[in-house]
Amino acid sequence: MIRFATQYYLHLLWLVPILVVFYMLVFRWKKNALARFGQLELIQKLTMSISKKRQLIKVCLLIVAMILMILSLARPQLGTQLEQVKREGVDILIAIDVSLSMKAEDIKPNRLEKAKHAVGNFINMLQGDRVGILAFAGEAFVQCPLTLDYGAAKMFLEILDTDLIPTPGTAIGESILLAVKTFEQRERKHKVLLLITDGEDHAGEPLKAAEVAEKDGVVIYTVGIGSVKGVPIPMYNESGRNIGFKKDREGQVVTSKLDELTLEKIALQTGGKYYRASGAESELDKIYDEISKMEKKELASLKFSQYEDRFQYILIVAIILLIVEVFISERKKVTLDWRGRF
Repeated sequence: MIRFATQYYLHLLWLVPILVVFYMLVFRWKKNALARFGQLELIQKLTMSISKKRQLIKVCLLIVAMILMILSLARPQLGTQLEQVKREGVDILIAIDVSLSMKAEDIKPNRLEKAKHAVGNFINMLQGDRVGILAFAGEAFVQCPLTLDYGAAKMFLEILDTDLIPTPGTAIGESILLAVKTFEQRERKHKVLLLITDGEDHAGEPLKAAEVAEKDGVVIYTVGIGSVKGVPIPMYNESGRNIGFKKDREGQVVTSKLDELTLEKIALQTGGKYYRASGAESELDKIYDEISKMEKKELASLKFSQYEDRFQYILIVAIILLIVEVFISERKKVTLDWRGRF
């Protein structure tokens, strides 16, 4: 399948019909100009050495070369087949809280955007580990299955938002149980869950879920994002304008604060560690160092092959056509009879 990396250049193809009309007008103007000089039959005899056919060929070569150069500017690319990639590493699921409380702005620009930026940098550090993304609010679902295609994982990461899951809440326990099911059930190691949240789980039982994860060999690293003092949750309308803060049924402003204690217990239960998110994002560097020391296994995953540029071949053909056009003369060979006439 062919794709164009810079397809906006294809709009230049509108110049082609304009160029065709231009050459038609030029040929007509030449004919009218010659007619004004005298008798048309005499003019034709004087210009017998000019080949209209060769002129037309030269124009066609120029137009085709122009089309090919525009196509090369648009950078045609090929390569959509899937290929299996094998590396050594561990399986890492990253569970990101997308509940409304992650819109709190105690970390700039807000908790969710900060978490996405940190996870993107974390994925950039991976070397051979499979990574997957799990989103959760009032319920949890797998946003990106375990893969070695880090580009695809980051693409799924970018679309995370607080309106992704309509069910309100922060189901940390459910996200842990879903992660356990997502990992390969036959193994009892090589499995890491990176849990990024503000820790406010008012409905589930995250500690019991952590016990299930421990039995299945999942090591959980928790990252708490937010303030322990509690901050209000901003609300925005459809145009993105701030319309105040979230309020409860009594009209009181709702505050969201980091529950560090729960996150510490979850991590300790599975042999992992708890970190509080910082502006420098050094906590994910530390987690990566911990993961890199773990025992590795051979991992396999399907990955889209990279698109490869093919504009060079089209450009070469365009250059060849231009060279041929230069060497084609507009004049044809004219022979004289024995009387010295054409």
